[in-house]
Amino acid sequence: MIKVFGFPLSPFVRKVHLVAAEKGIAIEMVLGRPGEPSPEFLAASPFRKIPALQDGDFTLADSTAIVTYLDALEPAPSITPGSAQQRAKAIWWEEFADTILIAAGGKVLFNRFVGPRLMGLPGDEVVAEQGLKELVPILEYLEAACGEGWLAGDALSVGDIAVAATLKSMGYIGLEPDPATHPRTAAWYDRVKARPSWQMVAAREAAVMERALGR
Repeated sequence: MIKVFGFPLSPFVRKVHLVAAEKGIAIEMVLGRPGEPSPEFLAASPFRKIPALQDGDFTLADSTAIVTYLDALEPAPSITPGSAQQRAKAIWWEEFADTILIAAGGKVLFNRFVGPRLMGLPGDEVVAEQGLKELVPILEYLEAACGEGWLAGDALSVGDIAVAATLKSMGYIGLEPDPATHPRTAAWYDRVKARPSWQMVAAREAAVMERALGR
């Protein structure tokens, strides 16, 4: 069975889990943090990037590379469906999630949750507030892009998965889409959360987080 190393709070790890679930690919979740690497994890990810994958003798790190691999293993359903423009948009939304949304949201997430709650480190509220300010135009952009369908066209894509996976992490600090302020985003997010793949991955994550937080 394919092994995926990482901690489910990470939007990048969650993205891989969701793509695998959408495609019906069985994976084994192997918990691990870059700061506490096992030899098996380091063999798959020598630069300590999460997630990392091991499929027999094949190893790979980085979520975009891993979902590309999964998409090649099981082409249906495609994670970049539709026309050339729609496929390109799907990749753009993945990039938006991985490098823009999480760059701002991560400042808040780390300093208000990951550091204080999971690592025993003091949070920097100045950095957290900076992240909140940076999020304002980013979330407005997302709100304007959300419609009645999916971000890149008529079908769910890796773009939807990546953006929703990042918003799920931000939910740990109360920053999931608010219907009062971002109704279009909230409605789109509800559509993603209604999918069986999401519900399965979310339930697995909840069990892990309960143990991590000592509940």
